[in-house]
Amino acid sequence: MGVVEEAHNIRVVGSGQQTVVLAHGFGTDQSVWKHLVPHLVDQYKVVLYDNMGAGTTNPDYFDFDRYASLDGYACDVIAILDDLRVPNCIYVGHSVSAMVGLLASISRPDLFTKILTISASPRYLNDPEYFGGFEQEELLELFEAMRSNYKAWCAGFAPLAVGGDMESVAVQEFSRTLFNMRPDIALSVAQTIFYSDVRPLLRHVTVPCHIIQSVKDLAVPVVVSEYLHQHLGAASIVEVMSTDGHLPQLSSPDVVVPILLRHIRYDIAAA
Repeated sequence: MGVVEEAHNIRVVGSGQQTVVLAHGFGTDQSVWKHLVPHLVDQYKVVLYDNMGAGTTNPDYFDFDRYASLDGYACDVIAILDDLRVPNCIYVGHSVSAMVGLLASISRPDLFTKILTISASPRYLNDPEYFGGFEQEELLELFEAMRSNYKAWCAGFAPLAVGGDMESVAVQEFSRTLFNMRPDIALSVAQTIFYSDVRPLLRHVTVPCHIIQSVKDLAVPVVVSEYLHQHLGAASIVEVMSTDGHLPQLSSPDVVVPILLRHIRYDIAAA
């Protein structure tokens, strides 16, 4: 096993000519796709990996400078695909990994046939011309809560993000993967994500995009999906699901899995 494969805990399952890459968001790891993977393995080769900084990765590999911007994660995606000799893929990116996939596709459009974004946002901060959902003061409070008592912050943040109470299996699962992150790394990653602004680069995306969004999401207002649709340089379609929460593939798999499968199979260009 090479360094890239080991560092990201890369797992390749299934069989098929077409490769589907599943990329998770903040506070989770590849286990967040457990409800989707069984439906893909008969028809597709599926690549799963952990973002650097996830609780399942070796913290010694986490470079605070490299991951101070989303570009470091985009370079990781390209390195993973090149290392596995994947000629092109259907990329499914959740939350921050959706933006990471878009950035990677700008550098290497040859590697992507289409991109599915789930709960994606190009910018979380509000400004006079844009509603991202957060004010600067709210983010400062969030970061301070992470610094002061990370375990307590996880316990409070998980049910808000997932959209359920602490008895929910999905909330417990997200709490576990969130708490597995080293607190200083989690804070650094959160700051990188919440202060990112990919809006100026959206027009450079040339790969067809499927924008999938919960109707109610603590982190991403539903209007953001329409913003993406209007500003992407590539052909795109939007589907707003009747789901609640930022991790619908974990909290509402009965609704989300059929929708994802439909978008994975659907070709915008042929429509």
